[in-house]
Amino acid sequence: MSAKHPPNHAHIDQEMFKMEVNLDDISGEILGYLMDLLIESGANDVYYTSIYMKKNRPGILLQLLCSGENLDKMKRILFTETTTLGVRYYPLTVHRTERRFRKVSTKWGEVTVKEGIYEGKVIQCSPEYEECKKIAEHHKVPLKKVYEQVWKQLIE
Repeated sequence: MSAKHPPNHAHIDQEMFKMEVNLDDISGEILGYLMDLLIESGANDVYYTSIYMKKNRPGILLQLLCSGENLDKMKRILFTETTTLGVRYYPLTVHRTERRFRKVSTKWGEVTVKEGIYEGKVIQCSPEYEECKKIAEHHKVPLKKVYEQVWKQLIE
């Protein structure tokens, strides 16, 4: 386990909010910038989906999860950085599994793997993307090969 990634025990967050806005006339570049800004400002998750709005206009449904303490900050960002005139939000309960981090050795170096644990059993594993990306770029190998090496080590 890395000091950078302490264990995260299973818990239930009862003071979370889901926020959403319908957006039209907004570019992909702004959406990418907005996603980064929202995450950096405290959003727990940000995602968007293509939708059709009134008069069959194409649009984007942007949704995010945040704690109650970040609600006003998220509203401010959505109103100032997007084309929306209204923000919907409602309380939400989130059950988070325990998370554990461990290092896996590949022929190019170590990669941190995040494990999701439910009722004492590992139910999900995911290599850390940024570490895999650095290895791929540094060793000039396809990213998918790095992932394959990690998965191979997890199986053995």
